[in-house]
Amino acid sequence: MAMVGLFWITEHSVYVGSPPDPAGHCVRITSEGVRARGPDGIRAWPWSTLGSVEVEAAPVGSHAKDAGRFLAVVAEAVLTLGSGYGGGEPPQMLLVLGTQDGAQEEVRVAAATSGYTSREIALSQNLLARFREGTADPRTLLGWSRQHGDDTPRPPEREALLHGWTHG
Repeated sequence: MAMVGLFWITEHSVYVGSPPDPAGHCVRITSEGVRARGPDGIRAWPWSTLGSVEVEAAPVGSHAKDAGRFLAVVAEAVLTLGSGYGGGEPPQMLLVLGTQDGAQEEVRVAAATSGYTSREIALSQNLLARFREGTADPRTLLGWSRQHGDDTPRPPEREALLHGWTHG
């Protein structure tokens, strides 16, 4: 698993925010649309039915320039999720889906416990909009994950990947 921007990417799935929690709750992005699994069950929204897809309140943080510090942050996120969030509240963000029935909100735990760069957030928002418009496909992220494995890139590399996916 690797984090790039607001996405957690495995060989088989792209998630907004963190990977599934111990109860399996998650928000998954597919070529067909958005799929959320939460305490109330599974809900799905095809891209064609969404007027907008945005993440609000994603935590912005300062990032270390060395890979060791960043990997420690990612490891902390995984351990926090695996242990049922430990003693503190993990940072959260809100996925807001514009549907015909009004705004649908999905609260997600941010994968980057120390926050994201402002550019990562903006590029991730652009990529979500391109998924909705049909001008980008989450399978591109899955293909990248299959080639690069579980290594989460450093912030500048993540920004470059997001830029390529939004402008490619």
